[in-house]
Amino acid sequence: MKKKNSIHLLFAAAALLLATAACTKDEPADSDLPSEEEQEEQEEQEEQYPLEIARITFRMMERGEAQSWGAPQMRVSENADGNNCMFETGDQFAVQIEGDTQTGIYTVQADGSAKAGTPLFWSDRDNHTVHAWYPATDGTLDLGDQQTDGLAYLLNGTGTGDYLTPVTLNFTHALAKVRITPTDEALGEVQSIQLYTCTRCTYEKGQAVQGSQEGWIEMKRCAYNGATCWEANVVPGYEITKLRTNGSEERDLSAAITPVAGKFYEITLNYDPGYVEVSEGNYTTGNKKGLINLARLANDGATDINITLTGDIDLSGIDWVPIGTDFDIAYTGTFDGGGHTITGLTVTGSYHYAGLFGCIGEGGTVKDLTLKDVQIESDYVYGNVGSVAGFSYYKDIIANCSVSGSVSGSSAGGLVGSQWGGFITGCNSSVTVKGESTVGGVAGTTNADSTMTACYATGDVILEGKTTDTHFVGGVVGFNGVSTLVACYATGNVSGSGSGNIYVGGVTGVHDSRTMTACYHAKGIVSGPGGTTGGVAGETTNAFDNPVITACYWGDNGQDQSVGENQAGITVEATKVADGNWEEAKNAMNTALGGTGWQYELTGALPTLKKQ
Repeated sequence: MKKKNSIHLLFAAAALLLATAACTKDEPADSDLPSEEEQEEQEEQEEQYPLEIARITFRMMERGEAQSWGAPQMRVSENADGNNCMFETGDQFAVQIEGDTQTGIYTVQADGSAKAGTPLFWSDRDNHTVHAWYPATDGTLDLGDQQTDGLAYLLNGTGTGDYLTPVTLNFTHALAKVRITPTDEALGEVQSIQLYTCTRCTYEKGQAVQGSQEGWIEMKRCAYNGATCWEANVVPGYEITKLRTNGSEERDLSAAITPVAGKFYEITLNYDPGYVEVSEGNYTTGNKKGLINLARLANDGATDINITLTGDIDLSGIDWVPIGTDFDIAYTGTFDGGGHTITGLTVTGSYHYAGLFGCIGEGGTVKDLTLKDVQIESDYVYGNVGSVAGFSYYKDIIANCSVSGSVSGSSAGGLVGSQWGGFITGCNSSVTVKGESTVGGVAGTTNADSTMTACYATGDVILEGKTTDTHFVGGVVGFNGVSTLVACYATGNVSGSGSGNIYVGGVTGVHDSRTMTACYHAKGIVSGPGGTTGGVAGETTNAFDNPVITACYWGDNGQDQSVGENQAGITVEATKVADGNWEEAKNAMNTALGGTGWQYELTGALPTLKKQ
């Protein structure tokens, strides 16, 4: 308790001195001044008036700009509304009286009061500002994982008082708060949310000094007013432009936030389809979710949408539903891979048309895409299976695509199961292809005035006939009907076995009509029934016009004849390179390719293609 009688006496003495001073301009006599003993007694009496904290209040955080989407000090807790905080029993904060260098540490009591470990004392009877801060000591604040460690807090407070008046401290937040609330539609897909900002900051006397170590902050899951949300306290002044859901799905804010200390920023997280519609009918995506949703959009009838990839996508772990599962919903837009890679594409079941695309229709285009580690199979009796597409037809374009993995089906190709009337250019396949009817390293079937240019296959191609029908297998194309092959080659093993009539060729199982120019097979072994197996083609026929084979070659692939069965009776311009020296063959093929825009070069053991 304070000694109030002594206080009154001191006030009376002070009043007497003031009155005396007012009545005379003379300096007071030494006898009028307090003696040294009296001064010591007065100072001793003043020191019996410690700083007392009457109560602690918190200034509410101010709401900042709202945006819409297109070991921390964790003893401080949130109030029920989540917009403010409160001290808990045992929390400590530091206190300093203005003009004094001494710092006291006060501990919050169970009744909400604060008790000093070593109290501060008023040095005089004047009114002073009192400063307080939390945490009680200076240091570094870790903001990185507020889900596990709890929300991080940095507080500073002020109050005024004198030696007779207990001080009320009003604390404010030195950090800013960001809260993200998913809409009902988006909530089910969100398991965690992270913000990209400073993960650490240094602080002094309850003020953030400098943020550091930019990175992802794990936000704390919370619930207010029946709504699930995620929140984190962040360093002021650092511009926040993006967040990430579920540890990998990154999204940009529609407008950046530069937090201000003591402000509260609330963001509504709308459902994220994973893609962006940059203009009507034109979409971009760089993630699994976006590609899945765009495939659904196309299969729901928007078959002419244009899709551009903005990043690599991993489709591992899902069973892909092909885009355009039938002729009625064939894809007719442009799919631009942008030089990116889709990994782990898997298609299983009984699809008639199986691949990244089931059917690519008139005008449809797929370009600049890599498919890595595909696993595509269909047990449909007449299934068309390929990495890029099961079936492509009439003025479609597949260009600059590269595929690897495995493909199996009835009519199977490394790139396309069946190509009718379109264009395949500058593509390559290292896919292992297995099939039962028409099987090729690049395409199972090419027909209807289609054209394949500058494509090659390096994977093994395997046919196993299971019916009494006629079957075809080739290193590049299984059945090359009314089609043109230009500058295509294969280097993998090609084999045909099983039931029915089987034709096996290093380049194509059968060349039926049109032309085959500057194509070759080398390195791998070509094996099949005698009389229907050739180093370049298994068979020639002339269903529509006499086929032409010009400047084609085969290496030491186990075959001595260029064509197994020359039913068309044509003159075949195909030569075996028995000595492994491909220089002359390269020159002859390049002469035949003049004006096509492609040439072979010999930088290794075998010719490879380059675009002029």
